[in-house]
Amino acid sequence: MRPAILVLCTGNSARSQMAEGLFRHFLGDRFEVHSAGTRPSKVRPEAIAVMAELGIDISGHWSKSVDEFVGREFAYIVTVCDNAKETCPVFHCSAQRIHWSFEDPAAVEGDEETRLSSFRRIRDQIRERVTVFAASV
Repeated sequence: MRPAILVLCTGNSARSQMAEGLFRHFLGDRFEVHSAGTRPSKVRPEAIAVMAELGIDISGHWSKSVDEFVGREFAYIVTVCDNAKETCPVFHCSAQRIHWSFEDPAAVEGDEETRLSSFRRIRDQIRERVTVFAASV
């Protein structure tokens, strides 16, 4: 059985979904990867679009509640927003906790290109962190 990574955010709609896709892309052969939210909503179409630009398909992803994963064993629990870090339930496992604070691209208002630009910027920041992480494990 492969060790598991859980990526947490508030809505499980953008940052954690992009991170899940990137973790699967770089480490999916070595780790089981999941994402969830403290208040799940739905996957943002902008997240799907900017990940497709990298050749990573997250169109089949859906928002899941962190409660679905309580009691599971994880090697790493990665929070990608400050709110999730503060409200994350306690996992009674030996997981290494990692916190990466990223702005919420879904909070950016404006036309489609403005929103997509914000999602690309955050996607690239997440990709940089995941790439460094992947090289270290």
